[in-house]
Amino acid sequence: MAVFDYVIEIGRNSSSHEMVVPMTVFVAILCLCLVIGHLLDENRWVNESITAIITGLISGTLILLISKGKSSHILRFNEEVFFIYLLPPIIFNAGFQVKKKQFFHNFLTIMSFGVIGVFISSSIITAGSFWLFPKFNVNGLSVRDYLGIGAIFSSTDTVCTLQVLHQDETPLLYSLVFGEGVVNDATSVVLFNAVQKIDVDKFNGWSALHIFLDFLYLFSTSTALGVAAGLLTSYILRGLYFGRHSSVREISLMLLMAYLSYMLAELFSLSGILTVFFAGILMSHYAWHNVTDSSRITTRHAFKAMSFIAETFIFLYVGMDALDIEKWKMSKQSVWTSMGIYGTVLLLIAVGRAAFVFPLSAFSNYMNRRATRAPSITFKHQIVIWWAGLMRGAVSIALAFKQFTYSGVTVDPVHAVMVTTTVIVVLFSTLVFGFLTKPLISYLLPHNDNTRRSIDREPTISKDTLPLLSFDESATTNLLRAKDSLSMLFERPVYTIHSYWRRFDDTYMRPIFGGPARNESPPRNESPE
Repeated sequence: MAVFDYVIEIGRNSSSHEMVVPMTVFVAILCLCLVIGHLLDENRWVNESITAIITGLISGTLILLISKGKSSHILRFNEEVFFIYLLPPIIFNAGFQVKKKQFFHNFLTIMSFGVIGVFISSSIITAGSFWLFPKFNVNGLSVRDYLGIGAIFSSTDTVCTLQVLHQDETPLLYSLVFGEGVVNDATSVVLFNAVQKIDVDKFNGWSALHIFLDFLYLFSTSTALGVAAGLLTSYILRGLYFGRHSSVREISLMLLMAYLSYMLAELFSLSGILTVFFAGILMSHYAWHNVTDSSRITTRHAFKAMSFIAETFIFLYVGMDALDIEKWKMSKQSVWTSMGIYGTVLLLIAVGRAAFVFPLSAFSNYMNRRATRAPSITFKHQIVIWWAGLMRGAVSIALAFKQFTYSGVTVDPVHAVMVTTTVIVVLFSTLVFGFLTKPLISYLLPHNDNTRRSIDREPTISKDTLPLLSFDESATTNLLRAKDSLSMLFERPVYTIHSYWRRFDDTYMRPIFGGPARNESPPRNESPE
C-alpha cells in the first residue's frame, strides 16, 4: 500500500491504528536518523545522506526479520508522492538559499554543465546500455526505456560533496557544484518527460530533433513561470506590506506561491522543478527584502528544515528499499550477471561525466581568459566537479520507479532488474563515493587562505568601462557606446553580461520589486546575496 493510500484512509477513518502505526514507526526512525546524524557530524567519513541510508538498511533488516522475510518496508514508495510533496521543498530551498552573486557570475558555465552536460551524458549512457545490456541477457527494453535510462542515470546528487566543500574558501567551486546539481536535476526530469512523448515506432533523426525542441519549450516556459511567480510574490509583499499586521502571513504567502507555481507547472505539463527553483531565486532576491526582520530569519531556517527532512526521508527509504525481497526474486539474475550490470552502469556514468566536465571546463576557461583577475577552473577543480557528479540520488530513484513500476510494484522481470540496478547504483555511489569524498577533497584542496585568495577571487570590472545607452545623449554618442559594449562583450562575455544585468537590476527591477540598491548595505539577517 502506498504512503499516499495511508493518508487517504486515515482521513476516512481516523481511529484506524492499522494506518497510523506505519507512519508513526517511520517518523520515529526519521527522528532517530537525525539524532545519529548529529552525533556523527564531526566524523570525517560520514555525512547526512550516508547516515540516512545506513539507518534505512539497518531498519529494513530489522523489519525483514520481524516480518519473517516477507517485507523490508514500512511504507510503499509512490513516485507521485515524491514529485508532489517531497521534491518541491528540496528544490525551492536550493533556489532560495543559493548565493546568487556567485551563481550568476558563473551562470553560463553552470548552464553548460547542467544542460549540455546532461545531453552528452544521457547520450553516452543510452548508447552504452543499448549496446552492452543485451550481453548480460537484459532483453525486452524498448527504445523509450533506453532513452529513459539515459535520463535516469544522468541525474546527479551532489549533497555529499557540498557538505564537504567550504563555500567561503572555494566560492567558485562551490557555486559550480551546487548550481550544476540543481540545473542537472531539472534538466534530467525535463528530458525524461520529453522522452515519454516520443513515438518509438517512428524514432529517427527527426524524433531526436523533436525531443530537443520539446526540451527547449519546457525549459523556457517553466523558467518563465517561475520568474513570474517570484516577481508577483515580491510585488505583492512590497505593495501590501503584510508584516505590519502579521509576519505569519508573509511567510505563508511565499511558501504557498512557490508551491502554487510548482503545481501550475505540473498542471500544464511543464517542469515543476525548474519553475520552483527560479521562483526560489527570485523570492530570495526580491521578496526576502520586503518582509520583516523576524520573517527573514524564519524563512531561511524553515525552508532549509523542510528540505532537510524531505531529503532524509528519501534516503531513509532508499536504504529500506535495497532489501526489497520481491524485486530481487523477480529480477532472476545471477550474482555475477547483476554485478556486471551494476559495473557497466557505473562505468557509463563515469565516462559520460568525464565526456563533458573536462571539455566544457576548458571552454569556460577560454571564454574567461581576458577577464580581469577571473577565477579559472583548475584541473583539481575539474576532478572535484567530475567526482561530485558520480553520485546518484533521489531523483534517479523516483524516475526509475516512474519508468519501470506502478506505485512501486513491477511484474516485469526486466523492469525489476532496472529498478534494483538503480537502487544499487544509488547505494554504492552514495556510500562508497560519499565515504571517499572528504579525504579526496582534503587531498586535492587543502585548507589554504592564500590559495583561495589567488584562485577564487572575484573579478572586478569598473562601472566606468561599462557603457550603457542613454536617452539623454546624442545618437552618435550612443553608437559609440554600443560599439564599446560589443567590443567588451566579445572580450569578456560572462562578466560583461553579469555587470550589465546588475546595473539594470539596480535601476529598474529593485525599485519595483524590492531589495537594496547596489551601493547600499543589505540587511544583516543572513542575506541570501
